[in-house]
Formats: sequence, C-alpha cells, structure tokens
Amino acid sequence: MLNIDLQGKRAFVAGIADDAGFGFAIAKQLATAGATVCVGTWPPAYGVFTKMLARGKMDQSLAMDDGRKLEFERIYALDAEYDTLEEAPLKLRENRRYKAHADFTIQGVSDQLVAEFGDKPLDIVIHSLANGPEVQKPLMQTSRAGYLSAVSASAYSFVSMVQRFGPLLRAEGSFLCLSYMASERVIPGYGGGMSSAKAALESDTRTLAFEAGRNFGARVNCISAGPWASRAASAVGFIGTMVEHVRKNSAIPEPIHANDVGSTAAFLSSPLASGITGTTVYVDKGYHSMGASFE
Repeated sequence: MLNIDLQGKRAFVAGIADDAGFGFAIAKQLATAGATVCVGTWPPAYGVFTKMLARGKMDQSLAMDDGRKLEFERIYALDAEYDTLEEAPLKLRENRRYKAHADFTIQGVSDQLVAEFGDKPLDIVIHSLANGPEVQKPLMQTSRAGYLSAVSASAYSFVSMVQRFGPLLRAEGSFLCLSYMASERVIPGYGGGMSSAKAALESDTRTLAFEAGRNFGARVNCISAGPWASRAASAVGFIGTMVEHVRKNSAIPEPIHANDVGSTAAFLSSPLASGITGTTVYVDKGYHSMGASFE
C-alpha cells in the first residue's frame, strides 16, 4: 500500500486562527500523515484561538480519523505583514494584543523556531495567509494603500517566508501557498487588489521554485482552491453565492471541502511529490477547466 508518510517531519502552518479554514484542514491532514505541526496565528486572534483550544471548544474538530487528537507543537504569534520587528510601527508594538509577544514578525518566528528546535527545525512550510482591507471595493475604487496592503499581506509575505524559512529546512523540504481562481479570471466582487495579489502569488511560486530549489533544495508549489465558506472568506461578502455557482458549474457538480485541500497539501508536502515543483494544482472539482456556465 502506498501511503503518505510524514513521520519525523515538522511543519509550520502560517494562517490558522480557527478550525474552519484551509490552514486548519491542512494542519490536520499533515498530522494524520505523521507530521508534528507548529502554527502561526495573527496576534489579534491569538488570545481567542489559544483559549478556545485550552477550553476544549475545538475538540470535535481536532479529532482525527485514527482516533488521535490534533495537537499543535507550538503556537506562535505571527503578523506576516512585517519582516522584522524594526519595521513594525511603535503604535502597533504597544497595542495590547501585540505587546505580549516578544517578536511577532516573520524573522521573529524564524528565530524562535531555531532557538527552540535547532538550526534545521523544519521540513514543511505552509502559507495560508490572505488579507485585503478593501476587498469589497472594485479595483477601480481601490486606493493605492489598500492595493499595496493586499499584495504585501497576501503575496509578498510568501516571498519573505521563503527567504527566512528556507535556511531552516532540512533536506527535501517544501513550501506551499494557497491561491484562488481570481488570479486568472474576473470574479466580480473580489476586489481591493486581491486578484492581483493572487496572480502575483502564482507567478512568485514559479520563480521561487527555481530560486529555492537552487539555494535550499526545496520545492515550492501552490494550490488554487475552489471557494470555501470559511470565516475569513465571509469578508468577501458573496462567498455563499460563489460556492453554489461553482458547485453547479464544475466538472464534478459538488462543492469542495476543506479536507480536499488538506489532503492535496499533504501529498504535495510528502516525498511522493518529490518531482513536483513550481506548479499550481487546482482543487476545485474541475471548475477551472470549464469554458461556459452549465446552469
């Protein structure tokens, strides 16, 4: 039997703040395959997330098919809009939700991982991050600041993570990010520069695959997932309509589930995918292949 085996591997999943999104599903499938999982959580959500875990509010979601319970090895506060602490505004650092964390930046989390686990602590890095403060605005009404913020948080953060986490990877390590069809097709309502950010993310995946492959021996891939009604996606405002539209018009007329993305991520992060890099894999029940609406 050919199994996904991640025994002895450690993964870092950036972008988990609840049990409803793709990041959580990926973490769960990585753990099911045998990996230990550390996560990065946005500082304003850190307190609520850790308290819910401690109080057992997510126990049902944490239950795995083999009877074990998903347990996070470490939970780090991470604001991926900042590469180093010096770049974070003083006002932000003094905010009560941030000041409890010594260094919440990408470099800060990288340093903490090395301090706790040694020079080469990671095998798998997952980027499950996206934010656009003006996502509900049409592109023509998006401000420069809103556009650049969307690209910074949703695309450049992946570049920064590869820069800083690449040296932390053991042999045959891998990076993975998450995209959406708006990178290549018009999705009215998905604005604020987010479509541009996703296009940049997919383009960067190809370039980073070359650079990280040559520098770190690491693979870099992307999953373009179909719409999923996570709590974060609710900010778009029409996610339910998109889920139903894609369900009706996909090659397989079913909605995707977060576990579909989680299982694909586990495969792409495993030795079974050792020959795959620089690729965007669609997990959308074939919607991307359709040229016309069916219903």
